[in-house]
Amino acid sequence: MERLLRRLLASGVAYQAASVVSAVVALGTLPLYTSVLTTAQFGLAETLLTYIILFSILLRAGLGEALVRMWFHDEDPQRRRHLARTASGTVLLATTAAALLALVFAGPLSRLLLGVDDATLLGLGVLGLWAFTNLEVAYALLRVEERRRTYLRASLANVVLTVALTIVLVVVLDGGARGYVAGNYVASAVVLLGLWWTLRDRVGLRPRAGLLAAMLRFGAPTVPADASIFALNVIDRAYLLRADSASAAGLYAIAVKLATVVIVAVRAFQLAWPPLTYSITDEGEARRFYAAVTTWYVVAAGTVVAALTLLGRWIVALLTTDPSYLDAHEALPFVALGWSLYGLVLVLTSIAGRAHATVRLLPATLAGLVLNVVLLVVLVGPLGAAGAGIALCGAYLAMLVVLHLLTRRLLAVPFERGRLGAAVSVCAGVAVLGELLLPTEGAMGLVTRALALGAIPLLLVAVRFPRPEELAGARRVLSRR
Repeated sequence: MERLLRRLLASGVAYQAASVVSAVVALGTLPLYTSVLTTAQFGLAETLLTYIILFSILLRAGLGEALVRMWFHDEDPQRRRHLARTASGTVLLATTAAALLALVFAGPLSRLLLGVDDATLLGLGVLGLWAFTNLEVAYALLRVEERRRTYLRASLANVVLTVALTIVLVVVLDGGARGYVAGNYVASAVVLLGLWWTLRDRVGLRPRAGLLAAMLRFGAPTVPADASIFALNVIDRAYLLRADSASAAGLYAIAVKLATVVIVAVRAFQLAWPPLTYSITDEGEARRFYAAVTTWYVVAAGTVVAALTLLGRWIVALLTTDPSYLDAHEALPFVALGWSLYGLVLVLTSIAGRAHATVRLLPATLAGLVLNVVLLVVLVGPLGAAGAGIALCGAYLAMLVVLHLLTRRLLAVPFERGRLGAAVSVCAGVAVLGELLLPTEGAMGLVTRALALGAIPLLLVAVRFPRPEELAGARRVLSRR
């Protein structure tokens, strides 16, 4: 168990170290961006960035997921090379064709997706779509080979170039939403070219038809589910943009930015978890590992969500310069909770992937998508961006319930319901009671809420949540890191 935890920790740190740096820098530069970008400009740019990720999922057609899963089925180097070249070549051809077509209709697409007539902004988004999608496949190649140092160097280079370009284009040249989008993805294109050279033996333009068909049989069924899951992020912003205003979408986007600590952790988990769990051949060991990781994930995520709930007002005030952004704190706890629930969705999703039953993902994601739309219609009117955050939480809860019902027979994971209930009760109780009873402004509010947050680990010990062997194992794992 400790060996698996060390691998999960090492992979998660390596794959998201650059994202941690990026998040810290992004939060540090957020006052710069909010001083020159209006909430409407920020909302337009961030909405376009979410569209890029959604369309990227469709264009990859599940080939990245198939690559990760099928890589561990065959240890022959030559066949693995063909697998890599088929995945990278197919995605390159598909993204290039899609990008050329989108550029032809950039004006109408900008009106359709963003409600504004800005072909240049949409064209920059198309560049982002091409670069981001191919870069994701290149990163997948590094992950299956566990080339963590190369992954780290490439992703850190991407961060440095992105931050430098964005500051120049947005702050120095006052490029607005266009500069924000360009800064995010021109750097990605440069890093992509460097990785293609590094992985030149793994990149090709002549996919093997038989191998491609096999990869699509595994990967294609995951696309509707993955797209539906991420569509929640797109629909929330798009609905706010159309039903409320670009400014409301901007406030929601700021809440997402400030929930970075949760999002980075979940994405690290998303990258490190599948290769690790698919490599565990012993079913008993896999069940125990799923249960243990789920329990402690809930503790970690619950503590962070409680922190953002209690201290959100002060965080928003510290990291934004324009007072028009301050209302973002109302959506922050719900956005953080939604992303935390997404981490649990990944656990159940990997159970279906492990059993090659990816078709079971679609009903769960559709249930979440439908509930999300219903809640948006009901809640955004009276609650604005906070309503969109609540809708996100409701959608992921629906997915968890349906996924559990559909996957519990594929792998009988002994989830520790008693300890999970204790962790949720402590974290949620402190967050809700602190928000209702403690001051909401001034030094007294900040100090009392920080003390309430600090009480969470003490309360967990008081209810005898941690086991002695877990504490000893955690100390050993951390000491080796």
